[in-house]
Amino acid sequence: MMELPLVFLSGLLGSSHCIGMCGGFALSIGIGARNWQQNLARQGLFTAGRMFTYSFAGALAAFAGVRLTRQFASLGGIDFQSILSILAGLLLVIQGASVLGFRWPWRQIKTGGGACAAGKIFRTFLTAPGWSSAFLAGVLTGFLPCVLVYANLALAASSGTVAQGALLMAVFGAGTGPLMMLTGCGGSLLSHSARQSAFRLAAACVIITGGLSISRGMAYYGHTPGANQQCPTCHPQSQ
Repeated sequence: MMELPLVFLSGLLGSSHCIGMCGGFALSIGIGARNWQQNLARQGLFTAGRMFTYSFAGALAAFAGVRLTRQFASLGGIDFQSILSILAGLLLVIQGASVLGFRWPWRQIKTGGGACAAGKIFRTFLTAPGWSSAFLAGVLTGFLPCVLVYANLALAASSGTVAQGALLMAVFGAGTGPLMMLTGCGGSLLSHSARQSAFRLAAACVIITGGLSISRGMAYYGHTPGANQQCPTCHPQSQ
């Protein structure tokens, strides 16, 4: 998938926003560590837990997309895979533009309050000394609302296979890892203004990814439904 590098970059840059929302969780993970090596290991498990949740969600989204594609194809040969790819691209563009400050006529969904409420629920897992607790805290944190997660889940739904959907979200989760792990080991590394700038760059990556998804869907359209292995954008055919 040509979008994977952009997905990783959106996760890496978007994790600057994660620091503001979930950085306290990463810091709490290191409270029970006896030294920096143990803290780093716990941060790695915390990140692995979040990647597990993102991958699982990506697989579910892709499964739903595949089932819908097959159902629409059986109803009348509708190339739903192309339509799904175009819709996912539009959602990515809308989300990215919203982060950059574009005001849409409909009301935007606010998701910033989830972390505070979840902090009380996760506290036991965040501060428990066991390795499994650090991983489980990451698994639970992966369910917190985030606009970038939603945007990439839309892309996973149009990926065409369960494996690709899981891979896409795993790459996104891996992108969020470095800054979160460094924050957990050494405190906040970026100022508020720097985090905002990085988040805007992440939004730009999301918009570009959305454009690629739209172009891929338009290239698919008119091809035989289910023949997504021959993506004209990814594998151009010689004339």
